[in-house]
Amino acid sequence: MEQNGNNIKAQFPQFETTLLEELEEKAELKSFEAGEWLLRKGQNIRSTMLIISGLVKVFRQDEEGNEYFMYYLEPGQACALSMICAAKQETSQIMAKTVQPTEVVRIPLDNMDAWMAKYKSWYYFVLETYRARFEELLSTVDHIAFRNMDERLVFYLRKYQETTHSNNIHLSFTEMAQELNSSREVISRLMKKLADKGLVRLHKSYVEIVDLGRALG
Repeated sequence: MEQNGNNIKAQFPQFETTLLEELEEKAELKSFEAGEWLLRKGQNIRSTMLIISGLVKVFRQDEEGNEYFMYYLEPGQACALSMICAAKQETSQIMAKTVQPTEVVRIPLDNMDAWMAKYKSWYYFVLETYRARFEELLSTVDHIAFRNMDERLVFYLRKYQETTHSNNIHLSFTEMAQELNSSREVISRLMKKLADKGLVRLHKSYVEIVDLGRALG
């Protein structure tokens, strides 16, 4: 348990010592492989999650199964929408799936509420979580609503690159199309255009980003 406590402290150094001790005592540490579900639409939410390691993709899905990417969750972050649903005792309206092997800390709803009044660091962490996820949503909506598909694809690739800290994108064109609510054919055509410009390299099982800085120049 000591190692778990050190992991939590490393990702959330702003938390008071007593809060970290309560986290170790009352929260549950869980590990997930890549591709596992953390949240599904309609699921009852009885706890919120803090990301200790790995990467989580948050998105919505319509009645026809089309996916709409919202944002990624990295170590040291939490999902604001799950916090809101948990606090209001509502079912989840979002989906969350691990992109990489991931460790999370699950915090029961009762503790989440009590800590808002008890610990300033938790109070400010929750507020900052709401603000940061709201700004990410605005950025995503801006690119979905007001940009062409080629611009949306570049935004998506840049976001993936920044979040994973890697120039290699191990996603199929079909997966990208699902997240951008497009078709595999459209994504394939646009990726070929980026490759022809020398901005990406297309390998058999992944896409290598070369220089997206001049993609839309």
